[in-house]
Amino acid sequence: GDKNGTKFYGLRVFFPRVSEKKVEKQKQRIFFLRSFNHLTRMEKVRQASHAGSWYTDNPTKLSSDLEEWLRASGLTKSPHVRGVIAPHAGYSYSGRAAAYAFGNIDPTNISRIFLLGPSHHYYTPRCALSTATVYKTPIGDLPVDVEMIKEIRAMGKFEMMDLRVDEAEHSMEMHLPYLAKVFQGHNVKVVPILVGSVSAASEAMYGELLARYVDDPKNFFSVSSDFCHWGSRFNYVRYDKSHGPIHKSIEALDQMGMDIIETGDPDAFKKYLLEFDNTICGRHPISIFLHMLKHCSSKIKINFLRYEQSSQCQTMRDSSVSYASAAAKLES
Repeated sequence: GDKNGTKFYGLRVFFPRVSEKKVEKQKQRIFFLRSFNHLTRMEKVRQASHAGSWYTDNPTKLSSDLEEWLRASGLTKSPHVRGVIAPHAGYSYSGRAAAYAFGNIDPTNISRIFLLGPSHHYYTPRCALSTATVYKTPIGDLPVDVEMIKEIRAMGKFEMMDLRVDEAEHSMEMHLPYLAKVFQGHNVKVVPILVGSVSAASEAMYGELLARYVDDPKNFFSVSSDFCHWGSRFNYVRYDKSHGPIHKSIEALDQMGMDIIETGDPDAFKKYLLEFDNTICGRHPISIFLHMLKHCSSKIKINFLRYEQSSQCQTMRDSSVSYASAAAKLES
């Protein structure tokens, strides 16, 4: 090439002179676009996919419903409450009962919430960690503790769940509005763990791995489960007539399970499930939590505070789901 242009295969091509100012502007634009792409890649949002169907997506209505239910529970917040077991049905069914779990929480010193929820649609024999960076709710978003997710993933026993799997599952989402409400104004992050169809040996293994986090008072645990799903549509119609009407038989069966959970013995709970096959959908998260409490240094006791049924079954054609709320409290 020479000062008159550059030769390409005998052709002379002229390049327009570009001012340094323009070059600098272009560089800044490219830098901005790259930064923006990097940020949007980093931010991975799990939408509140069940808002508008399982619970209201109107922030004002949702906030006032939660406030009313929490107030009606009449519970005193305790800094000794380190975890809850709470239902995950639509709020018109279990919202009121769930308040008896979440109403115990004193958010002051808590900065991290571990969520343990059963998988209803996605099969895995393991536990799966969320790939999202933020969990949305209509009343405020909850950031995911990405560093803690990395730490747990490094244990080599957990898989990562696809965002579509995450958004299809309701078991953890149904706890989020309550947590967003109770922790409003507090800096808190969530660690969502989807619990698959894990074996008894895996329940013990996961419980031992996660037990180390129980002793840190900044950590809190939200365990998601409904209780008995009764009726032919659930393929479960166990009925002990000695208790009277069907709903009383269901209550006695659930009560037996709750009593065993309160002893904190994961093996006794396993035995109960094998014998009665009660359709407690969060049996695996509850079992892992029991193993966590068994292997930690803190002495934590679970107490059930509320029990309800979606309807009272009278005939074999009826069906119902049971909801139970518990607090796991540090014993002094």
